[in-house]
Parts: sequence; structure tokens; C-alpha cells
Amino acid sequence: MRGICVFFDVAYHKVLGGGERMLSFHDYLALDTLEYRYPLHAFYLLPAVAAVLFFVLSMSKKERLMALLAIHAPRQGKAWRCILLSISFLLMVYALTGPQLFAGYTEITKSGLDLYLLIDTSKSMLVTDLAPDRMSLAKQIASTVLDSLHGDRVGIIPFASDAYIQMPLSDDYALAKLFLDVIDTDMISGGGTNLAAALSLACDSFDRSSLSDKVILILSDGEEHDGDSLGMIRQITDRQIKVYTIGIGTEKGGLIPIYDSSGSTVIDYMKDGDGQPVTSRLMAETLRQLAKDGRGRYYLASHQGSETELLLEALNGMKREQRESEQVRRFVPIYQYFLAPGIVLFLLVWFFPERRANSI
Repeated sequence: MRGICVFFDVAYHKVLGGGERMLSFHDYLALDTLEYRYPLHAFYLLPAVAAVLFFVLSMSKKERLMALLAIHAPRQGKAWRCILLSISFLLMVYALTGPQLFAGYTEITKSGLDLYLLIDTSKSMLVTDLAPDRMSLAKQIASTVLDSLHGDRVGIIPFASDAYIQMPLSDDYALAKLFLDVIDTDMISGGGTNLAAALSLACDSFDRSSLSDKVILILSDGEEHDGDSLGMIRQITDRQIKVYTIGIGTEKGGLIPIYDSSGSTVIDYMKDGDGQPVTSRLMAETLRQLAKDGRGRYYLASHQGSETELLLEALNGMKREQRESEQVRRFVPIYQYFLAPGIVLFLLVWFFPERRANSI
């Protein structure tokens, strides 16, 4: 089979990745590794075989019925049609397994910056002044940022009355998405918001030996009851640390809902010491000053996502450090040399019906 694959693929010129040297005939003979990108697709062979058997049995049943009715209508090419149809199915199913030839290694060097996502999990993030609520929008923005990262390391720090590292710096974005999904306003007990603690924790957790820019992205409504975030940020002496903020909420604000045990029904609203409902508002000035002192920028969250696009543009222009290199295997796909003949044979069988033999 490997020899057949090489024969079919001699006409294929380029190595995956583009811009690489051409493969000669001797190169193909030297490639002794045939692999399959989708080996489990070989199970599609079962319905293909079943279809061929059904076709053969149907033709046989038809012949027996015609014999019982004393209808003499011999046909030419019946055996060839069955053979061609079988070969057609086999070729197409084999193409689905993604046969490919190993063509060497390519060295890929990763480069990136370090980014900590600081996500406010205080009860005020349940306010619905931005539908569906502030917390959901903050997580949506964070997810969009994660989808746009390539080679950068990201960490997650939820904060309310306290802060902790939920996920240290890593380039495993799938894992980051899992951690992001479980963030809610019940993660950290106690009332209040201590943004200063989250900032301090993020600054202390960066790799000091890294030459890349270090970014802190704060997703919050800006309300702060404990700590002094502005005083904390002025103590940051590392010029590579930049603080960006996204304000989640509106200046009009809204009441802080209290949900039942299922988390689906509002049963009351948070009240102050005098029994009056508490209105939570976006503290844009605090977030704007944090970004200014942190050599970053402030953005106002919206459903259109324009603030996320501006943030990503700013991140793209930052300094990135070249990190580890890795050897990536290159393959030459050869599925097309099985798929094309399979389709052609199938069309031949389909559009050229059996011919009746001339009977006397």
C-alpha cells in the first residue's frame, strides 16, 4: 500500500508549510512513514461494504424475480459495475482516513507576553444594567481575549473581598476556558471588593526574568470597599507592567439581586444597614485612573465588543519575548489521489447504466 501511495503522490510537489524545497522522486522513496490523520474514519468502511452488498443482493433478487416471471433480459457489464462501485467506495473511504507521508521536521519558535486577567466576582457583578448581567459580560470579554491569544501566557485571578490565583501563567487556553466557565460571585466569601489585593498578587506572580511586556487586565465595575488600589498601583516600579481596565456596568447602575438556591429566581435585593436597596454603579473614574497610572488604557464594556477589539490592537503592539522552540512534524497529504479516482468511478457507474444485450 505504501508503494501505491508513493506512486500516486509523485506528482505532488510542495511540502506542507509553503515556501519549502520541492520533494524529488528520491525523496518520496526515502519517506518510509505513512500515517493517517483520521484513522477512526476507517469505520466508515462498514457502511460502504454494506451498501455494496445491498446493491449486489438487490441485483441478484431482481434477476431471480425476472427468472420466475420468465422475463429474459440479460444485461452486459453487471459484474464490472459491481467491481467499479466497490473500488469507488473503498477509495473514497480510504481518502477519509487522511493518508499522509512524513516529510521531515520544521522548527517553530514561540514568542509572547504575560497576561493576568483580574475578574471581579463581588455581588455587584450580578447587576443587570448590562444584559444579561455584569458577570456574564465580563466572562464573555475574557473568553474573546483568550480566543485571540497566540503564544502568550495567561493567568486568571478572581477577586472580591480577597484574591487568589485560580490559574497561574500558562499558554493552555483550553484549560483557561474551563477555569473561566466556573467563575461566579460565590467563589469568594465575604462582602466588599479588594482590588488592591488582586493587583498586588498579580504583580508578585509575574516572571521577573521575562523580557516581554506584562499586562494586567481588570474586568470590574470599579467599586472598591477594601484596600487602596490607586495607592497600590503607584508602588509598581516595573515599567514593563501595564494595567488595562474594562468598566463593566453603567453610571445609572442597578439593584443587586439576591437569588434563590437554584440561582434562577430573584427573591430579593441587597439592602444597606437602613434597609434600603443598594444601587451599584460603574465607578469609571477609578478604573480610568488605574489605567492611566498603570501606563495602560481604560475601555467601557459594550455588547458590540468594540472595546475588546481596541484592547487586542493594543496587545498586538506590545513587546514579546522569544521563548522555547519545538520541532513540528511536517506531512504531505495524499488523500486527493484516492478521493478523485473514487468519485470518477462512482460517476461512471451512476451515469452509464447497464446496457441490455440484443436478444433474438
